[in-house]
Amino acid sequence: MTLKKLPIGIQAFSTIREDDFVYIDKTSMLYQMASVQGRYFLSRPRRFGKSMLVSTLHALFEGRKALFEDLYIYDKWNWEKTHPVIRIDFAAGTIENRAQLDQRIYKILDDNQKSLGIDCETINHDLVGCFQNIIKKAYEKTGQKVVILIDEYDKPILDQIEKPELSAEIREGLKNVYSVMKGMDEYIQFIFMTGITKFSKVSIFSGINQL
Repeated sequence: MTLKKLPIGIQAFSTIREDDFVYIDKTSMLYQMASVQGRYFLSRPRRFGKSMLVSTLHALFEGRKALFEDLYIYDKWNWEKTHPVIRIDFAAGTIENRAQLDQRIYKILDDNQKSLGIDCETINHDLVGCFQNIIKKAYEKTGQKVVILIDEYDKPILDQIEKPELSAEIREGLKNVYSVMKGMDEYIQFIFMTGITKFSKVSIFSGINQL
């Protein structure tokens, strides 16, 4: 009998499933979360599998059925119905200042509009307007409400946590973008955000208090 490989350091659900790594089936819990409209926030220390969970949700909402074969959710999920997914991830690199934060968000939004096959004309001068535009256009193009997945929501703040004024400036920049989701319920099916810091400690969610 050949033992399966352990997925040490691997955070991509597709890699674990396609390359036959060990996977502990948690899709019964995902089914409870994802089968209805919801807004969720998960705070856990590093290496607790948050990014892996985001990757799994991404594959689920995109309808990648083959990846879920033999798992709990396989014969329960409606694979005919898919949702456009907007994924925001701040895990890579270090944000040194507000300008770098804006630049990173520009790149993330640009990557998302390309993957969704839509065009945001305001991307170079209006982050909030562009994020709103991507959500609306993704909904209009597909006829399905949008799924928004945000990984390491607080990392840009934590990068500069020892510099209070700078971290506060970065926090306001993130708050400005995250607040977009507050007023767009008619276009959004599901929101899932992860990070290390409990949001009550960060004062970032006054604009999105439905989590």
